Amino acid sequence: MGVALALAARAGREGDVPVGAVVVSPEGELVGEGRNLREGRTDPTAHAEVLALRAAALALGSWRLEGCTLVVTLEPCPMCAGALMLARISRLVLGAWDPKLGATGSVWDIVRDRRATHRVEVLGGVRESECSQVLREFFAAHRADGVRGVGP
Repeated sequence: MGVALALAARAGREGDVPVGAVVVSPEGELVGEGRNLREGRTDPTAHAEVLALRAAALALGSWRLEGCTLVVTLEPCPMCAGALMLARISRLVLGAWDPKLGATGSVWDIVRDRRATHRVEVLGGVRESECSQVLREFFAAHRADGVRGVGP
């Protein structure tokens, strides 16, 4: 989670919502990382989780990331929850829960839906206060600057 927090902080410094994610192999090796780049790339799909999954798939030479763990500072949205299921991620470790758009246990629970063909183990609240603080500081600064339209 420490690496994901560092990536989140970098995203925030670059003007994007501070979310960071890493993929860890079954052997414990970091095989992919990502940070939010929606603003910088003008790409609505450039979420930290999607970028980390893409990097891991390239590093491992397969889109099937079975046995891998996705570690992310903020609970994934519906798009990212779908992506991690399609990638066959086995475990999700998340920092802060997202009461507005969370799709892995708070608002929705896409990754454990009984109709799904793949289910993901979810461990939430890891270093939650640190992950939440990064987001609170980012949004407080943007509200103070009068910036609108930036959100998770």
